[in-house]
Amino acid sequence: MTNLVPKVAVIMGSYSDWDTMKEACDILTEFGIPFEKEIVSAHRSPERMFEFAKNAKNNGFGVIIAGAGGAAHLPGMTASLTTLPVLGVPVLSKALNGMDSLLSIVQMPKGVPVATLAIGTSGAANAGLLAVRILSLLDGSLTKKLEDYANTNRISALSKNDQLH
Repeated sequence: MTNLVPKVAVIMGSYSDWDTMKEACDILTEFGIPFEKEIVSAHRSPERMFEFAKNAKNNGFGVIIAGAGGAAHLPGMTASLTTLPVLGVPVLSKALNGMDSLLSIVQMPKGVPVATLAIGTSGAANAGLLAVRILSLLDGSLTKKLEDYANTNRISALSKNDQLH
């Protein structure tokens, strides 16, 4: 791992989002990507969210993964305050099964992009993988790791053919 690869920030609106967001952290750990995880609520600690987002680049982050449920303002508000890529993860909610989270994150106005992933743990894992892909532009060794990861997944999926008989 080179020192050129910046850290990834994994932020979430509340502790209840951790079961989802740990999937992103697991992927980052698997690829050896440095990251920090933190609760940064757009609703309960807006000043902290503002400070975090405005200073993220200067604090060595290269990508932000932001998970939130319900009204899910964290990814969009974070994206409005930084030029770093923000990957939004809609967290499964009790009221509307995560559809509220998804629509809150995906419906960003023109000029404030948030790359929005699937609802729940699959979205969080894919956010981790997307962060690795983004960072692979700075570190070619990550490309090989991504290729190996995809090959392992392919072999695993195809090995299930034997179970069809």
